[in-house]
Amino acid sequence: MKSRNVMYFTPREEEMADLLVQIGLKKNVAKVLIYLAHTHEATSRDIERGTDLRQPEVSIAMASLIDQKWVENRETKAENKGRPVKIYRLSRPIHEIMDSIEQQKKEEAENQLMLIRQVREYIS
Repeated sequence: MKSRNVMYFTPREEEMADLLVQIGLKKNVAKVLIYLAHTHEATSRDIERGTDLRQPEVSIAMASLIDQKWVENRETKAENKGRPVKIYRLSRPIHEIMDSIEQQKKEEAENQLMLIRQVREYIS
């Protein structure tokens, strides 16, 4: 049997994930993003163990991250017969992903301020 090192969340990584949640990311997406930011690549099973998430939660989070083009995957043959194993990694450095999140939040804030200005004009 092959032995693999699986990274587990530390209190600091939990804190970073909580900050991303406060910014507006979904909790599971934040946890998976932080996990992948601290490892070169990982299987779904590694991510499940390291983040203490269930397989469906990891799959949903991964779909969101792939839609954002923040994560990419490749397949490799399983050790025994069966389905190929997907291996995930960040498609861009984490600081670029944070820049993207920052830009999205700035646009959202500007849109909200524009709506407030429109309401003010309407009630004036």
